[in-house]
Amino acid sequence: MKKYFLTLLTLTLSALAFSQQSNYNLLIGTYTSGGKSEGIYAYNFNTQTAKTKLKTVTKGVENPSYLAISPDGKFAYAVNETGNASSVSAFKYNPVSGALIFLNKVNSEGNDPCYITVDDKNVIVANYSGGSLAVFNRKADGSITDAVQVIKHSGKSIDPKGRQESAHVHMTKFTPDHQYLISNDLGEDQVYIYKYNPANKTDILSLKNVLKTNAGTGPRHITFSPNGKFAYLAHEFNGSVTAFSYSSGSLKKIQEIGTVAKNFEGKIDGADIHVSADGKFLYESNRGDANTITVFSISPKGLLKLVERVSTLGKGPRNFSIDPSGRFLLVAHQYTDEVVIFNRNKLTGRLTDSGERIKVGAPVCLVFTR
Repeated sequence: MKKYFLTLLTLTLSALAFSQQSNYNLLIGTYTSGGKSEGIYAYNFNTQTAKTKLKTVTKGVENPSYLAISPDGKFAYAVNETGNASSVSAFKYNPVSGALIFLNKVNSEGNDPCYITVDDKNVIVANYSGGSLAVFNRKADGSITDAVQVIKHSGKSIDPKGRQESAHVHMTKFTPDHQYLISNDLGEDQVYIYKYNPANKTDILSLKNVLKTNAGTGPRHITFSPNGKFAYLAHEFNGSVTAFSYSSGSLKKIQEIGTVAKNFEGKIDGADIHVSADGKFLYESNRGDANTITVFSISPKGLLKLVERVSTLGKGPRNFSIDPSGRFLLVAHQYTDEVVIFNRNKLTGRLTDSGERIKVGAPVCLVFTR
């Protein structure tokens, strides 16, 4: 327990220091296959003005759709989402120039990796089409080994549109206490909770529990409150959000809430979900015909209350991120090739258009770094 609170204190102090700078790097992962993007883009982002300036482009990286930065900020990792030839790439990261220097690339051990997470020992990816998650050890120089563990899911669910005919792992995310790893399986309508054993050479992940979600909803992304007590799961097929209390690797459902108006007609396609750094507001994006961000306030007991729904002012809000200052929320639009920047009211949680844009081909991942 003492170790857990020390970890939370360290993260809080780090977040505070992170939020007090004025200029940060913003890395943008993209799809290159459509010819509109050249790779991974690095911008300078000013947290006072929301102005951006391109610093560098890392070219020759195929479909780097999701990115992760090592805890020490020295290395970057990207999935290469290329069907049965999919891989994972490691880079040395220069935060001054924003440049990424290629280290190595290994087989992702599953088709179409769509999410990646990293700590000081391992890199873990979610292979969407492959229905698996894979663990790669990190070497001292930042490069990664071939997969040391691959876990294959094999179930299915009821979606009549055919997207649940097999397992589709959509996320790999550490719990706030760093003792467990959450793996959402959209194809199975299940959330897997794995015990994390970083010192183990082969069984780094061991299954603790499997949580069944509502059939046909497609669990996609999950996020945690800063105090580590609550978790919020976004469902892709109906855009609903499930709120949980969290403790010691266990999720207990406390609420289920919709994100679109009851009379909404059309495809919803829920995507990303994040909690503000102060723990007071939750944001969730919907693609399809909705193209909205829904804002909720969070009660001390973790319950959600609707604040507003706003247009994302683009199509395909695949990923979004709140900047380190908390003043802005950036939305990556995969299909309209730009990042829209919103002003964010810290007191009300509400969003308004800042007028600032970043023109970039097929953006799908936004990562802030020092």
